[in-house]
Amino acid sequence: MPMGWFRRSKTHRQMALIGPAVLFLAVLMLIPIVLMGYVSFLERGEFGGVRWSDHTVDAYVAFLFERDFDGSLQLNTDYLQIFLRSFWLSIGTTVLTLLVGFPTAFYMALQPPRYRNLLIFLVTIPFWTNLLVRNYAWILLLRNGGLIDSALAWLGLTDAPISVLYTPFAVAIGLSYSYLPFMVLPIYASLEKLDFRLVEAAFDLGADRRRALARVIIPLAAPGIAAGCILVFIPSLGAYVTPELLGGGKSLMIGSLIQNQFGAARNWPFGAALAFALLGIVLLAIVIYLLRFRRSPGEMT
Repeated sequence: MPMGWFRRSKTHRQMALIGPAVLFLAVLMLIPIVLMGYVSFLERGEFGGVRWSDHTVDAYVAFLFERDFDGSLQLNTDYLQIFLRSFWLSIGTTVLTLLVGFPTAFYMALQPPRYRNLLIFLVTIPFWTNLLVRNYAWILLLRNGGLIDSALAWLGLTDAPISVLYTPFAVAIGLSYSYLPFMVLPIYASLEKLDFRLVEAAFDLGADRRRALARVIIPLAAPGIAAGCILVFIPSLGAYVTPELLGGGKSLMIGSLIQNQFGAARNWPFGAALAFALLGIVLLAIVIYLLRFRRSPGEMT
């Protein structure tokens, strides 16, 4: 038989294999995204919902401006401040999980193979418990008179309530705890493949531990570090449960704002526009990652 027939047959088999996944993504992800984008350009209904026949860009204008009594536009940075707060809390969460996750992953990679599976198992144990339950546990730990507050007072380290709960710091703690495994596992996957003979060569050439870490280990683990940062930053940016419970409504983030627009405010176009802005930030982070690490690790500088 001609070679072209074999190539076409192979292509058909590949299409048959990926077809269900493509259909699944198209129905459950692509179509809702397109619908959400269309809703963001519709007029808000008088009692909620949308007016399907009226198209406008007011939802996107409302992100930075609000209409005065005479109909003129006035600058309003309230929503921009929420985005910036979410951005900085996500950055802080990413940095904190990196500071904790990299040494943890490095320690795991240095252990004998028979212990590594046990350590991976221990890292993934938090996933066995619902996120809502874990956040309520943090409320018991961080509240005034809670376990941490009582322990600090018993040790004589504080003479007043710590008042940590319902602050941005409490939100950062909850987010870091929730997404720490997403930082540890990608970094461990990179470090596990590391050829430690390169580290020994660095020591033979006169490098100390700090230089070996900075010039050999971290550059080779960079793809895992970047993947971990994205896996932590993106869900932290759109988090809803943790800011609601540990922030107490005082540290409003993007996820809570979107929920309020689709819920209490019943402003579906503005909620859809906010969701699209969040989607744009997520896609930008993914594109940056793909552009930076599209080459093989050996070709990176």
